[in-house]
Amino acid sequence: MKLHRRDALMRPRRGRMFVKLKPKKQTSNSVGVVRRTPSENITMANTYTQIYIHIVYAVKHRDMLIAPSWKVRLHKYTTGIIHNQGHKLIAINSRPDHAHVFIGMKPDAKLSDLVREIRRDSTNFVNQEIKPQRRFAWQEGFGAFSYSHSQIDSVAKYILNQEEHHRRRTFKEEYEAMLREFAVEYDGRYVFDWLDSETR
Repeated sequence: MKLHRRDALMRPRRGRMFVKLKPKKQTSNSVGVVRRTPSENITMANTYTQIYIHIVYAVKHRDMLIAPSWKVRLHKYTTGIIHNQGHKLIAINSRPDHAHVFIGMKPDAKLSDLVREIRRDSTNFVNQEIKPQRRFAWQEGFGAFSYSHSQIDSVAKYILNQEEHHRRRTFKEEYEAMLREFAVEYDGRYVFDWLDSETR
């Protein structure tokens, strides 16, 4: 039997089988808009968060090592660390023996990892670039306190006015007051290395 050219093209080769598939039909509504199947309607939701954390950490042995002559450089370097980790810096300030950082934190980060990065990298920066007369280091441990969006301004102002606050009370008094305010149970022996005589 003589095959027409169209039939010849569809003729399977020896040992092979061809199945001619029908194209998948798309359904449409009355105005001609194509309706997708449920599996085609998958969308990914964005993540929206407001996580505001006030971090407090202290110089090792409570030494008065952060000098006014270079503390701004330390603040700028710390800001870079925070931004490089994907967080937003809201306020930063320091006294000779401790530092305050207020950030908007991204949700997939681990706070302890961030604080470790800040202390490690800023320690290296101070010792290698600023080179104080005594070797600089931060203490182990830190405090971290969360705030709502409505409290951002008041917390930022508090941090930026550290000099004024410490004319009235010591760092120990300030820090323990924060722990009590947030109902944090603590053992005074294992907070920071307090000085026998606190310096305001």
